[in-house]
Amino acid sequence: MSRSILFVTGTRADFGKLEPLAIAARDQGFAVSFFVTGMHMLDRYGLTKVEVHRTPGVNVHEFLNQRAGDPQDMILAKTVIGFSDFVKEHAPDLVIIHGDRVEALACALVCATNYIRCAHIEGGEVSGTIDEIYRHCNSKLASSHFVSSDDAARRVMSLGEAADDIHAIGSPELDFHAGPSGVTMEDVKSRYDLAFDDFGICIFHPVTSEAATMGAQADALFSALDASGKNFILIAPNNDPGSVDIFAAINRLPTDRFRVLPSMRFAHFSELMKNASAMVGNSSAGVREAPFIGVPSLDIGTRQTNRAKSPSVFFAAASETDKIAAFLAEQWGKSHPRHDAFGGGSAADRFAAILQTDAFWNSALQKTFHDAES
Repeated sequence: MSRSILFVTGTRADFGKLEPLAIAARDQGFAVSFFVTGMHMLDRYGLTKVEVHRTPGVNVHEFLNQRAGDPQDMILAKTVIGFSDFVKEHAPDLVIIHGDRVEALACALVCATNYIRCAHIEGGEVSGTIDEIYRHCNSKLASSHFVSSDDAARRVMSLGEAADDIHAIGSPELDFHAGPSGVTMEDVKSRYDLAFDDFGICIFHPVTSEAATMGAQADALFSALDASGKNFILIAPNNDPGSVDIFAAINRLPTDRFRVLPSMRFAHFSELMKNASAMVGNSSAGVREAPFIGVPSLDIGTRQTNRAKSPSVFFAAASETDKIAAFLAEQWGKSHPRHDAFGGGSAADRFAAILQTDAFWNSALQKTFHDAES
């Protein structure tokens, strides 16, 4: 009987990173399934669970872990209870979690307390917000690590994780961006009713530690974008505390130059990025995917602090309207060389090769702290 691998996905963003890995594992003969929860299950964010269901050859299990307005600690508790019930019934051989979301933390905790093998994707990265705390907690709870860079590998090692359990494979979403998206820009414009030929992309998520100021930050940023006279495709923020105030700011934008979308299919988003004149906001796509594609990006605020640096990424606070204006004037439409510090688009192949080794499956689930070499 083939081993079973369960991928946990809570957002449209982490599914874009997990999908290439799931397909590679499926093609190697593993029984692949998804535990779908979080924002995927909410109408306001596009009910993106449908994207997971479109993946051929996998099983999909849905779990509604929140209602509108639930605080993160309640979401954590609900997810622990739901996922604990699920794994007791389905007994996966391996659980794959990603990144720094509260759903991943809940599932990693369940795996650790039940000695279920768990692998963490993209640990060892820094951002400076509570997301970073969640990410490092996930690394300590997980039994194996698939990281995006050698720097990330060193950070996970500094947390006391064994070097043999850390695998630098690159960023999985770059696998998709490295090749043709499979759709044309005309397909994208038709599906999402986009009237712009020249446009930027804006994604501005709440920072949980700055929830009280997110409305003011959003107003300042969007006012600067509006003053530029340029067109923007604006993807809705995630559902962290502070999102209500960001949505209120979005609702005040002129609709003739701002097209607001709750979410996008990953192939369409990839094609959109490849044709964008710039990217602005605080999404990881701006510091990871945009540099790989060669699109100039402006990272706003603290959400991605120290996450990654490349020549095509610029930085400003939401209140620094002069810097925002200068970026839009000087970088709009420029093409930068591909930045491949986070891999060249082969993460899924590396991931699948590691899953085929006995060493991966034979590694101990009872963890010990490994002091990093001085």
